[in-house]
Amino acid sequence: MKTAIIGLPMTGKTSLFAILTGVHHETRMGSTAVRTGVAKVPDARLKALGRLFEPPKVTHATVEYVDMPSVSRESLRDPAYLASLRVGDAFAHVLRLFEDETVPHEKGSVNPLRDLEDVDTELILSDLVVIEKRLERLDKDRKKIKNPELDREFDLLVRCQASLEQNQPLRQLSIDADDEKRIRGFQFLSRKPVLYVLNLGEGDAARMAEREREFREGPLAGRANTAVTAVCGKIEAELAELPPAEQADYLASYGLKESGLERLISATYSLLGLMSFLTAGEDECRAWTIPMNSHAVKAAGAIHSDFEKKFIRAEVVNWQALVDHGGYAGVREKGLLRLEGKEYLVKDGDVLVIRHG
Repeated sequence: MKTAIIGLPMTGKTSLFAILTGVHHETRMGSTAVRTGVAKVPDARLKALGRLFEPPKVTHATVEYVDMPSVSRESLRDPAYLASLRVGDAFAHVLRLFEDETVPHEKGSVNPLRDLEDVDTELILSDLVVIEKRLERLDKDRKKIKNPELDREFDLLVRCQASLEQNQPLRQLSIDADDEKRIRGFQFLSRKPVLYVLNLGEGDAARMAEREREFREGPLAGRANTAVTAVCGKIEAELAELPPAEQADYLASYGLKESGLERLISATYSLLGLMSFLTAGEDECRAWTIPMNSHAVKAAGAIHSDFEKKFIRAEVVNWQALVDHGGYAGVREKGLLRLEGKEYLVKDGDVLVIRHG
């Protein structure tokens, strides 16, 4: 799963990408370079299982991030830029809320709602161009041949066009599963889920939850397929320079329990409709990424395709029960280790032992 980090210039998006992924590059204004990196999904459950089993390897789930050049009308005419945007499963749109006279805003003032709407408008215009071209082609094809599927696609794209012309991103358009399949191949930019990342100033750091709530219940209320989280880029940069033992105290000095980037990664994971199940033992403790509401047989396939093909059953226990009772012997004794079949819906935080042929 790939998340593209987007936004206007001087919002702090490239700095956040570097702190998230550890990928650092010299970046010049106007650069068109696309950078890719991977961030670990923070997981306290995995740490607890690691302490219990003490394996040589503890492997976190990951999210892939792409640092995109700034969104503009010009960049959206670049086929390479568009291709990089379209392969993303979601966007993390960094909105600047911090004031800094040494970092001028390209529009002369800090106004996150204006910036949000400006970027959405550019994505909408880009999608309109794609739809108009496709409708022209469909109109010609429908005159040559009678095909109900062409008619359905035409009607759907007309609906999409009407939404865009009202300045409504396609992520807010409600469509059924069949229609979703019809437009999936277009990879419409305004259809992709968006995590709005509020990049706060140091003075607002202690109010992260409050600022998130202001946006969630205010300008973002009722917007489908969106989420919001807040970070303070300055604090995250300083935190990244500290040894792990000192990080909790540093966060506490701002009244924070966890870093903004941990919450950003977790929010991305949730927005993409993902969750983790766990495997745990003396060799390795590991978090595995699967879509929510996945069956046990699909979870087995995430580990290895042979496990899915030759699946017999899964032994399942909640991670907390496994930790509380000191391992598998303890949960077996208490009758907490269950046998489940192919159709079992895996829950976030389940620990699975896959039995296969």
